[in-house]
Amino acid sequence: MSETRKSVCALDCPDTCSLVVQIDSSGRASKLSGDRDHPITRGFLCGKVARYLERQYHPDRLLHPLRRIGEKGEGRFERVSWDSALDEIAGRLESIAQKDGPEAILPYSYAGTMGLLNGSGMDRRFFHRLGASRLDRTICSATGGAALMLSQGIKLATETEQFAHSRLIIAWGANVLGTNVHLWPFIVEARRRGAKFYVIDPVKNRTGKAADKHFAINPGSDLALALGLIHVILREQWHDADYIGKHSHGFAEFAQLACAYPPAVTATLTGIPAEDIEALARDYALNQPAAIRLNYGVQRSERGGAAVRAIAALPVITGSWRHASGGLQLTTSGAFEFDRNALERPDLQLQSSLGRPARIVNMSRLGHALTELQDPPVKAIVVYNSNPAAIAPDQGRVLRGLRRADLFTVALEQFQTDTADYADIVLPATTFLEHTDLYLAYGHYFLQLARPALPPHGEARTNVEVFRLVARRLGFTDPCFDDTEDDMIRALLATDSPFLRGITLERLDAERSIRLTLSSGDPSGNEPFRPFADGGFRTASGKFEFGAETLGYTPPIESRFGDASLVARFPLELVSGKNDDSMNSTFGHRTDVDGQTARLAIHPDDAGPRAITDGTIVEAWNDRGRCFFQAEISRDVKPGTLRARSVRWNKLSPQQLGINQLTADRLTDIGGGPAFYSCLVQVRATAEKDDISADSRQL
Repeated sequence: MSETRKSVCALDCPDTCSLVVQIDSSGRASKLSGDRDHPITRGFLCGKVARYLERQYHPDRLLHPLRRIGEKGEGRFERVSWDSALDEIAGRLESIAQKDGPEAILPYSYAGTMGLLNGSGMDRRFFHRLGASRLDRTICSATGGAALMLSQGIKLATETEQFAHSRLIIAWGANVLGTNVHLWPFIVEARRRGAKFYVIDPVKNRTGKAADKHFAINPGSDLALALGLIHVILREQWHDADYIGKHSHGFAEFAQLACAYPPAVTATLTGIPAEDIEALARDYALNQPAAIRLNYGVQRSERGGAAVRAIAALPVITGSWRHASGGLQLTTSGAFEFDRNALERPDLQLQSSLGRPARIVNMSRLGHALTELQDPPVKAIVVYNSNPAAIAPDQGRVLRGLRRADLFTVALEQFQTDTADYADIVLPATTFLEHTDLYLAYGHYFLQLARPALPPHGEARTNVEVFRLVARRLGFTDPCFDDTEDDMIRALLATDSPFLRGITLERLDAERSIRLTLSSGDPSGNEPFRPFADGGFRTASGKFEFGAETLGYTPPIESRFGDASLVARFPLELVSGKNDDSMNSTFGHRTDVDGQTARLAIHPDDAGPRAITDGTIVEAWNDRGRCFFQAEISRDVKPGTLRARSVRWNKLSPQQLGINQLTADRLTDIGGGPAFYSCLVQVRATAEKDDISADSRQL
């Protein structure tokens, strides 16, 4: 007899969907669908997750522990037992800790699962107790999050459901149809009621094509556009002086800064005509409530933090925060005020052999850490929930580090990724359908619990179990290493946060998805959330901080680039945004995804002088490296801009060179994130009408 079971999508996406798993009489999952009763999921899934059962039962899925028998990067392994693998891991880590110090061991992980237990639970406890280097997890959202904390003091946002009542919606660097599809029905509903939908993006993607207006901004010029819009709003006195006066700090200095960005100057910097800047400012200011869906692409440039701060100022300038359906959404994660210390146990660092907090290593500079860091050098890296060989910037240096003979590498994985090819030991990891976990969201306000819908495939084990077992082998007798998943969930929920009031594990087990307690005045809990309607910012001043001093007072220069000689050598800007049908490198094993990520969009005006036609094999290069693509002649990018869909597996690429051969490990202005989209390249044709998909990988 078949049955249905509930689960939660663990992928790094704001939607955090509630899932329904159909189980057939043999115990195998036969269908995966969206939960119709969930207010955000609403019964449908994105194309990526709708096919997730293909991944669950894929013949290439890792099912047993492996030990490397070939050269690093070659991908040759032999099967070993769990006991053998864990004994070797524990022995090598203990030896390195004794000889070089525990800081020579580096954990490397990100959001391969958004589950709190398997993403930042027993692993954190283990590495804290060991005294390993701490990883600064900056690679995705750190810049935008840090910028919001400086401005707002807490990462709260407009509710997704309230976009349906907005009069104007701006998707700023947000490819809603590709990376946030469950917001789309609310945009559709708003448009049916007469709202306008605008998109600001260097690429005219699916979302831009569906918009009422698409503004093709130059990459990395979002700060200038935000200041230019504010210039017009203040000039025309469309601002909300009452809201600004009551709920903000530093307005006079910020207004002075905006004076340097009249439409004509802003147009030069952004590539958006001055008349369009005027019109956009008017539409935004006078069509309230207006909501901005800001996404993380904006912050992946050298001035990305300042850009987020300036964009976040817009709903303050106009008073848009007064309305439930106004304001801005970058992330809702600040409302999930768990007791993270109880989960992660940073206090265990004091019990390590160091007796103090360990050093911090920025994950966005992994190449530097593996090749140059000293006192001590990194001698072991444990990778889980990530694929740094493909997704980390400055890939050439990352791979040189991973090839080091004296580097002991462990990978917890579901597939033989590029990183797994460099590992000494590979451990098979469970999927989100196979374990218990607790999920926050950064695109809505529902807390969700998932129990195993399926048994672990093969010999796969959870991250929680793996780090518990290694801890025991190293003799860690701290009681926290015996905690069950339920113990850890209860610890997370044991806070005084009003947002978590009344939410218990028992309630989560019964309901599986619970809206946070956002409004104390409504017993039903359904009152629209207006996070900053009456101020309530959590900065030191209790007000929104404009922070003009962090944005710079210098009037804009004619060129967006300071080094004219560099621009002359590498005149094209590369934007390597997310691919609609994959999730960073997660689905890189799919043939269709490989074909999509093999292509480079180039405008006809740039292609023609280079003798590049549709389908031409092209080489893109700069001083850091090179990689190869199949040209896609397209007017969806503007002249001077290239677009690559990320992230292709290196091993499926010509000469095994991935897109991040081109990106630098330069950090953003705020938060220490990577400036992926501040990337200048040159491109040339190398062959005609060839194919570099997964079936034809060599030039």
